[in-house]
Amino acid sequence: MKTYVVGGAVRDELLGLPVKDRDWVVVGATPGEMLAQGYLQVGRDFPVFLHPQSHEEYALARTERKTAPGYTGFVVHASPDVTLEDDLLRRDLTINAIAKDESGELIDPHGGRADIAARVMRHVSPAFAEDPVRILRVARFAARFADFSVAPETLALMRDMVAAGEADALVPERVWQELARGLMEDKPSRMFEVLRECGALARLLPELDALWGVPQRADYHPEVDTGVHVMMVIDMAARLGAALPARFAALMHDLGKGRTPADILPRHHGHEAKSVTLLEAVCERLKVPVDCRDVGRLAARFHGDMHRVAELRPETQLTLLERCDALRRPERFELILLACEADYRGRLGWEERDYAQAATWRAALAAIRAVDAGAIARQLAEQGRDGAQRIAQAVAAARVDALRALKSVAG
Repeated sequence: MKTYVVGGAVRDELLGLPVKDRDWVVVGATPGEMLAQGYLQVGRDFPVFLHPQSHEEYALARTERKTAPGYTGFVVHASPDVTLEDDLLRRDLTINAIAKDESGELIDPHGGRADIAARVMRHVSPAFAEDPVRILRVARFAARFADFSVAPETLALMRDMVAAGEADALVPERVWQELARGLMEDKPSRMFEVLRECGALARLLPELDALWGVPQRADYHPEVDTGVHVMMVIDMAARLGAALPARFAALMHDLGKGRTPADILPRHHGHEAKSVTLLEAVCERLKVPVDCRDVGRLAARFHGDMHRVAELRPETQLTLLERCDALRRPERFELILLACEADYRGRLGWEERDYAQAATWRAALAAIRAVDAGAIARQLAEQGRDGAQRIAQAVAAARVDALRALKSVAG
C-alpha cells in the first residue's frame, strides 16, 4: 500500500500558492485494509476514507468508464490492481494530474509541470469529454489562474462537447456551484470568456450571452459593447472585494439590454425592469440562493436611480430606500451599493473614478434613521390623532424633511 498527494495540492505547491486542502490517492489497498487501519469510509459512489488523525481524504486509486450522458453516468472500478498512472489518466487537466510520493518525488506522466511552466490548461486524455462538469471547471480555473490559457485542442474538445449536448445534461445545482465559485475568483470575467469561447455560455446563460455586440452610448460607456461592460463590472466587483450576492448582482444588472429593440439602440430605455424579469428566470432555472436573488433584483431595478441620486427628489430617495428595505436590512443595502459602484467604475477609463453616490446614499439612510418614529407616534397620540395610517404619513413626512435638509446642505 502506497499513498500519494495528488491534484490541486501538488499544482498549487508548484505554483508557489498556499496549499489549503490535500487529497491523497492510495494504491494497492482494499476497503477492508483501510478500515482495519482506522480510516473512516465516507464515499458512497467510490471508496473515499478520512484519515484517523488528520481527517484528510484518502481515495483508493480508481478508473472510470462512461455509461450514460451527463456527469453521473459512470461506472467506477477501484481495486488494488489499479495503478497510480491509471488513476492520473482519468483526471481532467495535466496540471491536476501530478502526484507526489511520501519521499517528495513527483510523478508526472502527462507533462503537467511543463504546462504549469507554460501557463497552459490542457486535457489529459479524450476521456475529458465524458464529464461535462469539466467545461465548468476549466472555465473556473481560468478565473483563478488568469495568466493561464486554454490549449487550443482542449477548447476544441469543449466545443465538441457542447455541440453534442453534454452541457445540456448539467444539473442546475452544479452549474450554480461552479458559477458561484468562479465569481469569487480574482478575475471572474475569464470564466465567462472561456464559457463563451466554447459555446457553453449560450446554453447555460443565454440571457448573458446575448449582451455581446449590443451597443451602449459611448458618452456613458466608452467600452460601448454591453458584454464587455458586464465583464469589466464583475472584475471591478472582485477588485472591491465584494461578497457573492454583490458579484452576482454585478453579473446580472444589465441583462435587459439584450432585449432592447434595435431601432432605439444605443439607448436602453426601460432596461432595468427587463433585467429584473430575466434575472428572476435565471434564478429560477439555476436555483440561485435567495440572498443573491434579492440583491441582484434590487440592483438591477435601481442601479440607474442609485447613480442619479443627486438628481432625485427627497420623496423619490425615500421611496427607493424603502423599496430596498434599507432601514431593516442595511447590510443588504451595502451590497447593493457595492454592485452599483462596480457598475459605475466598470467602464473604460472610469476605473479610478470616485463613486461619491455611495456616500450620499449612506448619509440619506442615516438621516431617515435619525427620525424618531416612536416620538412622532406618541405626539400624535397625545393630540388624539393616532392611527396607523396617520402615524405612517407623519413619519414619512419627517423623513422627507430630513432628506430635504440634507440635500440643501449638500447642494
